[in-house]
Amino acid sequence: MALTLGGLADEPALGLRVVAGESGLDRPIGWVHPTELIDPQPFLEGGELLLTTGLALDDATAAGYVSRLVDADVAGLGFGVGLSHPRVPAALIEAADEVGLPVLEVPRRTPFIAITRAVSRSVAADEYAATVRIGRAQQELTRTAVGRSGVAGVVRRLARLIDGWVVLYDAGRVREAAPAAARSRGAHLDLTGLRAGARVVTDGDDEVVLQTLHTRGALAVGTAEPLDTTGGHIVNTAVSLLSLALEQDRSQREAFSRLRTGVLELLAEGRYDLAHRVMPELPPEPWTVLVATGSRAARKALCERWETVTGHVFSAHRGTRLVIVTDDPAQVREAQDCHLGLSDAADFPAALRQAEEAADAAQQRRVPLLRYSDHAGEGFLGLVDSSAAQAFSEHLLAPLRAFDRTGRGDLVASLHCWLEHHEHWDLAAAKLGVHRHTLRNRVSKAAELLGRDLDAPGVRAELWLALRITS
Repeated sequence: MALTLGGLADEPALGLRVVAGESGLDRPIGWVHPTELIDPQPFLEGGELLLTTGLALDDATAAGYVSRLVDADVAGLGFGVGLSHPRVPAALIEAADEVGLPVLEVPRRTPFIAITRAVSRSVAADEYAATVRIGRAQQELTRTAVGRSGVAGVVRRLARLIDGWVVLYDAGRVREAAPAAARSRGAHLDLTGLRAGARVVTDGDDEVVLQTLHTRGALAVGTAEPLDTTGGHIVNTAVSLLSLALEQDRSQREAFSRLRTGVLELLAEGRYDLAHRVMPELPPEPWTVLVATGSRAARKALCERWETVTGHVFSAHRGTRLVIVTDDPAQVREAQDCHLGLSDAADFPAALRQAEEAADAAQQRRVPLLRYSDHAGEGFLGLVDSSAAQAFSEHLLAPLRAFDRTGRGDLVASLHCWLEHHEHWDLAAAKLGVHRHTLRNRVSKAAELLGRDLDAPGVRAELWLALRITS
């Protein structure tokens, strides 16, 4: 801890006496600077104990001199008596008391070099103590980082070392906090605009340093008092260790994710034995296959929730879809911000195709969960992309609709009724309430406008689908 003016005045060997500014004796002394200049401001950095014999001072210049020292942010003034002045000038004492500048009377028997040595010893001791503290903290943090507790241990250790609280963010989310109550603090801190470097904010009575990590992470360090230089070095050490640890974690997660995707492709190809050799912890059969579509964050959150359910679970990403394989179908639930497709097939390749189709259909219909059996039960049209089917229908029937708008016939309805009654002229004409020759003329006109042979089964099938889509 830095030597204060009060601590220096308490050293008996120096014989110093406080004559002004007692309220400022708790100021730390950064260094000692002797000078007889009437204006020493250009040569000061702030925090010094200025030593003088007052060679150029008198009652007329004392007030201005004190004002300049205050502007220079000196810690205090040591005034040597017995040379230029038998005692500290009363005008100087009065001016110093008025602005709260501590003044120490230095007896003639005490050389200024003795004061400089006392402060120098204190500064050296403080620097040594800070170096020792930093070194020990670095060792503790490093041992913790490579130990079993890993990232969480580093966060807890840092909180103890700086006597405060610490929150670690990974990709914008709170990952670790120490103590545990700090998690709520971290949740409401604003990281907006924190791109690189550090930013200091306040949280209640605490000062909080927000520090970016080398990856997508960030660190929040809160203390009741501002961090000193030693505390800053300790935090920087933790930042380096946590940056490396998060990057390693991310690399391992990405490698494991690629491995699981590879195992999924083996299962999709029906190579079950090889998949089990690569990943023996696959769930036991029979399998329930679930496919999820949604944002990356939503799929990640869903994957994390499934990893906590009972039973065996295997999950992997396949493109922009998340595939979940479980032996416990009772755990299947709707998921927030995701659309889920659930398979029915026992064979994995078929089950995967079914779940993917059901997930795509769930996304198109904006429903949270769709079973393939419900999807397929709607027939062939339920398997067709709705927007593509609508475009196909509108394009194919456009000539007939344009003709109907002229008021010269009702070709769309006539063609629909004719196909619905399996091309039976009399039944279709009776249903429409027209003569069968009128119906024949309408169907012929439709064939002419479409440029299609209505005797061809494939043409009639296309027209029937187009009419069903828009019916």
